[in-house]
Amino acid sequence: MKEKILRILREAEDYVSGQELCERLGVSRTAIWKVIGQLKEEGYGIEGVKNRGYMVTRIPDVMTKAEIGSRLHTKVMGQCCVCYEETDSTNTRAKRLADEGKPHGTLVCAERQTGGKGRRGRSWSSPPGEAIYMSLLLRPAIDPAHTSMLTLVMGLAAAKACNQVLEGRLGQNAPRVQVKWPNDLVLEGRKLAGILTELSTEMDYINHVVTGIGINVNTEAFPEEIASTANSLRIATGQNFSRAELTACCMECFEECYEIFSRTEDLSALKEEYESLLVNMGRQVKVLEPGHEYIGKALGINERGELLVKKEDGQILTVFAGEVSVRGIYGYV
Repeated sequence: MKEKILRILREAEDYVSGQELCERLGVSRTAIWKVIGQLKEEGYGIEGVKNRGYMVTRIPDVMTKAEIGSRLHTKVMGQCCVCYEETDSTNTRAKRLADEGKPHGTLVCAERQTGGKGRRGRSWSSPPGEAIYMSLLLRPAIDPAHTSMLTLVMGLAAAKACNQVLEGRLGQNAPRVQVKWPNDLVLEGRKLAGILTELSTEMDYINHVVTGIGINVNTEAFPEEIASTANSLRIATGQNFSRAELTACCMECFEECYEIFSRTEDLSALKEEYESLLVNMGRQVKVLEPGHEYIGKALGINERGELLVKKEDGQILTVFAGEVSVRGIYGYV
């Protein structure tokens, strides 16, 4: 009920009477009053005026089920939402919830992670109150060999969501978030987000897939060792953003992209849009494979999500994400 009240108050242009809330939600005045009190305790500014009703005057930047849910306009993604004040890793937590039977589309969020994970076992810095730490539990009915493409689907969706939020605030002058194949988002040439996809399979059957993403939203400063390569929406624009709004937007964009991907089980219908946001596109890159590296020009991706790289001798190679890294020849991008 809390998220329903928040949605009604947020979408209203004027005060909403207690009687209207009672009638729309089918509950008592006392129940409404209790929820309003809870919201105030959580940091919401809610003005109550006799004979007029309630109006939201301040919305805290919180990652709660009620705040995210009140902003969602999806059919499946994020409709089951589990939020933690602190957890080891949202990916780890999502895998546990998968084993407990949570449904396809379950969203797991945390204010703080004590064991955030990146690719190849690297840690992911996860201070509280600044960024989005979220994982999405999926139960796709697709060939297990196609699951690696879900990282690119999430990357495309998250980049689209970030750009929608930035443009909504700053208009056409907003900086543009791009994707760095295969699992990063970049803003102004520096890393904004990282994606980690993990799966559980049985031979030719997928138990579940968990794709997690950490997005630097309101971070004002980074540790010295990553300050030159990391970015946040706050640093790039000088403004703070609602993490719950961006999370909900990510779910909506992902649901749209996922439905398209599911019809073909490849990126044929998303390839053009993905390449329009690909920061590596048409640029010289260094491909770092275990025991081997080479330089070439990134030509985009194929329908399987592999990066196409044209070597200096004219040979075009397909690069599968796996254990391969791609860097700009002069730096991160």
